[in-house]
Parts: sequence; C-alpha cells; structure tokens
Amino acid sequence: MSPSAELRAAMVRRLTAEGTLSDPAWCRAAEAVAREDFVGPYFEPTPNSAPTAYRSVRPNDPGWLEGVYADRTLITQLDGTTRPGQEGGEPIVGSPSSSSTLPSLVLRMWQQLDAAPGHRVLEIGTGTGYSTALGAHRLGDANLTSVEYDPVVAEAAAFALRGAGYAPRLISGDGLRGDPDGGTYDRLIATCSIRYIPMPWLHQVKPGGRILVTLSGWSYASGLALLTVTGAGSATGRFLPGFTSFMIARPHDRPPRPGLAMLPGEERASRIDPAVIGTWTGSWVAQLAAPSAERMGAGGEQILVDVATGSLARTRADASGRWTVIQRGPLRLWDQVERAVETWQEAGEPHQEGFGITVSDAGQRVWIGTEDGPGWDLPV
Repeated sequence: MSPSAELRAAMVRRLTAEGTLSDPAWCRAAEAVAREDFVGPYFEPTPNSAPTAYRSVRPNDPGWLEGVYADRTLITQLDGTTRPGQEGGEPIVGSPSSSSTLPSLVLRMWQQLDAAPGHRVLEIGTGTGYSTALGAHRLGDANLTSVEYDPVVAEAAAFALRGAGYAPRLISGDGLRGDPDGGTYDRLIATCSIRYIPMPWLHQVKPGGRILVTLSGWSYASGLALLTVTGAGSATGRFLPGFTSFMIARPHDRPPRPGLAMLPGEERASRIDPAVIGTWTGSWVAQLAAPSAERMGAGGEQILVDVATGSLARTRADASGRWTVIQRGPLRLWDQVERAVETWQEAGEPHQEGFGITVSDAGQRVWIGTEDGPGWDLPV
C-alpha cells in the first residue's frame, strides 16, 4: 500500500472511530479520493506572527503529505490572488481567500445532506475540487454540478478533477445565482458561508429537497443550517449541532470600510457582560441583532462598527469592575445586541441547534425554539 493510501485508510479509521463517518459508501469515497491530487502546495501560518504571516509547504517538503491528511483546513490562496509558491519563499501577510476544508467537515456535511445515488446535487464552491470528487465518486459524475466563483480556482479544480478521473459538470460563475442554465435539483450543498439564502436556490431545489449551508455575516459568526424546500421560494429548517465555519461568499462579504476612530459618544452601564458576544453562540446572537456590524475586540472589551452607517459601540471596565458601553452614530448597536442577548439568555442560552430558520418571498427569519418564538430578520 502506498504512503498516500495508508494515510487515507488511517484517516477513515480515525473518522469512523470518532463517529464522523458512519455511512460505508462515504467511507469508500474517502478511501478512494486522494486529497493530495487536489491540494498541491498550501500555506501554513508562521507561529507567533501578528498579523498572521504564511509560508508555502510544497509537495517535496518534509511533512507535506502528512499535512494533507491531517484533519485541518489547508489555505490554498491569499487575498484572492496569491497562491503558494508565488511569494518567493518568504512568509507573507494576507487574508485566506480559498482553501481545502478539513476532511472531517466535508465528509460530515455530505452525510448530513443525505444525498443518495439518483439525486441531482448542486454544489456551491468547487474550491480545490476535493469535496466535488467525493461527491462524484459517491453519486456519479452525471448527478453533480459544481459552481466556483474564482475563475483561477475553477480552472485548477477542473484540471485536478480530470486528472483524478472525475467528470462532474463544472461551472465558473457566481454560485449565489445557482445554475445559470436552470434545472431542478434534489440537494444543494455550499462550501462557503452566506448572509442569507439566495432566492435562485429556492427555485432550483425541488419541493422536499434539501439545502445545507452555513449562515454567517460581517462579524463572521457562523451556524450550519439544513433546510427543506417547502415550495418555490420558500423553505424551513434547523441549525445543526457542532461548530462549522466557512469563508464567506465574496459577493456577500463586507465592503471596505475606512480606518477606525475611537470617538466619544453616549455612555451608560451595560446590562450584559460584553464577553458573552465573544463566545460561539453569543457572537451569533449579536450578529443576528446587528447584521451590518463588524465585531472586533476580545473578552469584555468589545467593539462593534456598523459598516453601512459608521455607528460604533465599544465596551470597557470602570475602576469598580462594572462594564460601560460608549455608543455613537444613528444606530445604537449595543442596545440592539443587548436586547438580543437577553432574549437568548431568557431562553436558556441554547446552542445553535436550538435555532431554526424560515424563508419565504416575504423575508428570512431566524428564530429560537419554534417558528413563533423570538427571532431576527436576515439582511435580505
């Protein structure tokens, strides 16, 4: 058995033992698809760098193959243009813009989608092509269409898929618009996050079909939702257990904002501990309450900046240890967040699996508990 095959088999054994993999058909797909065929060189963060700098790890470098089969996301592009090997060997600073998602998450999501042979599946975000290859192996080339926004990434993925012997239908374009040629699908899976469910998806997935997608926003809090389409333009679903995050789809990412100025504003005592919006679900609730805000800071010293209006809220501790919030601008961001967090706390602070989502032509609403429970509108 080759080193690659041994590492794949070990990965499958590990994911099976952890409970991530339970479907024998997906186990066979994971054993058959060589991740290194789709990753090639990748970026690794340089330890203790601030801001984070990255260096290339190339196929001939020690530890490259072991890194490929480690259960982690591998960065394959920075700032929308820079790929490993283009930085001249020196560490560079940049923002990850494309990646190969950790195998456990990819395989878990394919299982959660509950796609079976005969189902037509639309994948949003081809990326390196690894997830696409898994889907093609399990479902058949003819049943899988994959859309990639970045044309350079799309071309590389197409080359890798052909080389590995897979031939799903590939499209270079904006996946938020769905399949540009139309068509009807049984399932849709997204390997990017979005601020709201695009309406084309709701018309291309047939009633009774499923959509699996990560909801996120400009504060980059995330929750994985599984929706069932109930009719043309409508769906309902629940958020799933665990902690899932993806890079936000570029058309949904926040626009550039000017530099941040800590100007004076109205001050008052905060009714909540600001550190709560630094937790996984607390940050999610804050993002629902202030969907056009970007969150910065850490612990109890939080900063919210509204990208649309420039409104700002920031917290600090006074000499007695009580928390003060300073707000300025047309939106009182902390007021919005505070009310939402208190509502969530009154409901028992459920993880995101306690939330659901309803989508219709009239709007998109995330709620706690049941559809008639407290909730927030998504920024559609």
